[in-house]
Amino acid sequence: MKSASVVIIAGVLLCAVGFCGFYYWGTASHRGLLHQQAPELAWLKKEFNLSDGELTRVTKLHDAYQPHCKEMCRRIDEHGARLKKLLTGTNTVTPEIEATLAESAKLRAECQRDMLQHFFEVSQTMPPTQGRRYLEWIAERTFIRSHGDMNTAGH
Repeated sequence: MKSASVVIIAGVLLCAVGFCGFYYWGTASHRGLLHQQAPELAWLKKEFNLSDGELTRVTKLHDAYQPHCKEMCRRIDEHGARLKKLLTGTNTVTPEIEATLAESAKLRAECQRDMLQHFFEVSQTMPPTQGRRYLEWIAERTFIRSHGDMNTAGH
């Protein structure tokens, strides 16, 4: 009975050590990205084969764009809160709701335009082939969505 217990315990320990080893080995590249100069952009360097200099230029663009992005998000959230407040007080589309929706749409369009400009600037810091691939990747994830995609996202 003792030898069966020893074998089971040894087997469980061996499995645990094996799992930990494979997990550590399997996540090494991802953990390594966290030690890059700009961890939030390290995936970009890897995915688009950027040199350190190219990543530095992208990082500068990213850092310069962040305050504007945060401000746009704040303004969009502000409009959303205003619209939510208007909607709680009525069961019909009022002229004030229409105006707020129009303002929100204009603000979102401005945000998308500025974001697209930023993406173009980033793509121009990359080698031409990678820049085109980056723009295609970005377009698919940000601007080019079918209405059907929106339905699956709870639209």
